[in-house]
Amino acid sequence: MDTASRAPFRIPVTLVTGFLGSGKTTLINAALRAPELAKTVVVVNEFGEVGLDHSLFASSNDSVVVLESGCLCCTVRGDLVATLIDLNQGRMSGRIPAFDNVVIETSGLAEPGPVLQAFLSDPNLDGLYRISSVLTLVDAVNFEGTLKEHDEALRQVAYADRVLISKIDLVKDDPQAAEAALRAAIARLAPAAKVELNDRNAPPRVDLLKSPGFDAADPNADPLPWLALAAHEQHHSHDHDHNHDDGHDHHHHDHAAHLRERGIESFVLTRKEPMAREELQFLLAGINQNLGPGLLRVKGLVNIAGEPGKPAVIQGAQHILHTMTWLDRWPDSDERSRIVFIAQGTTRAELKEIIEMLDRMSARTYKAREKGRLAREQAERDDAKAGE
Repeated sequence: MDTASRAPFRIPVTLVTGFLGSGKTTLINAALRAPELAKTVVVVNEFGEVGLDHSLFASSNDSVVVLESGCLCCTVRGDLVATLIDLNQGRMSGRIPAFDNVVIETSGLAEPGPVLQAFLSDPNLDGLYRISSVLTLVDAVNFEGTLKEHDEALRQVAYADRVLISKIDLVKDDPQAAEAALRAAIARLAPAAKVELNDRNAPPRVDLLKSPGFDAADPNADPLPWLALAAHEQHHSHDHDHNHDDGHDHHHHDHAAHLRERGIESFVLTRKEPMAREELQFLLAGINQNLGPGLLRVKGLVNIAGEPGKPAVIQGAQHILHTMTWLDRWPDSDERSRIVFIAQGTTRAELKEIIEMLDRMSARTYKAREKGRLAREQAERDDAKAGE
């Protein structure tokens, strides 16, 4: 986790995900007609359910389609990393028009984790692009059944920064109750996500596909909206109260018990004392080892010993951790380390216990090693004096 060099402007990428039939392509097709997206590249999966609207096509070559709006579109036929690097080379050489925004539409059966990992782990990709937002569409008609059968649908929501509920107007049995239940389920899976309804009669949602997001490589960026600590804390307080209610029947569209069984939870670790880099490495390695593939996301602001006034930003997807980046100053007067962990397959109580135990162990391990190092250095100095 060595310090990363400060990157120049990196092109923001919006990852659009959602289960089969949730309306991803419809949303993108409508938005691409807007002039605000004229310098956007749309990367679609080869196995997408519905292709882009052919009326948008203007001309094409072997790899890139130029749309009437000025946007570009390409299909991933292999490695996403290679596709994005090739697009940038085409932009720099003038082979394709300039672009300053990317939208990636995943297949309905895909989860966002591997795509996020690619951006975190590939140094060439990381120097050119950054994930600015994960937008997940949720089909109000079929979401309940999809949740029961497909873990991918849960993870698509759990990774989301923004969630758009589609097809609520097609719900026949009490749409208001269905919407309330969906919002509760989404809040359980992604407490920090902004949730909205997709109004098919409203103007195209260009803002959803062109979010600036948080750039961890920008030393002046504000990380607080990205961390969304208050949302996690409020959610767990509300969830605790709801689990001890008065016994009223909440059977109608009640996803809560089912979601608890599937075990996607989050926990915020807070530390007052600064952490040495080695101590942070021990902690994250231990959590990775103990949670394994169940660890979905890590993001945090860390007070590193020896770096006063400059917080470190850490982020990860599953077992991939990004190189540490640094901010020039703390966003507010709170200089505590705060790290958000999102995991599947464990209760929140278990997640809290594992993380807090590993935090104590990493502190003790670091102190023991530091004590041993100082003792060895003192012994070497004593030996040197004795030999004089």
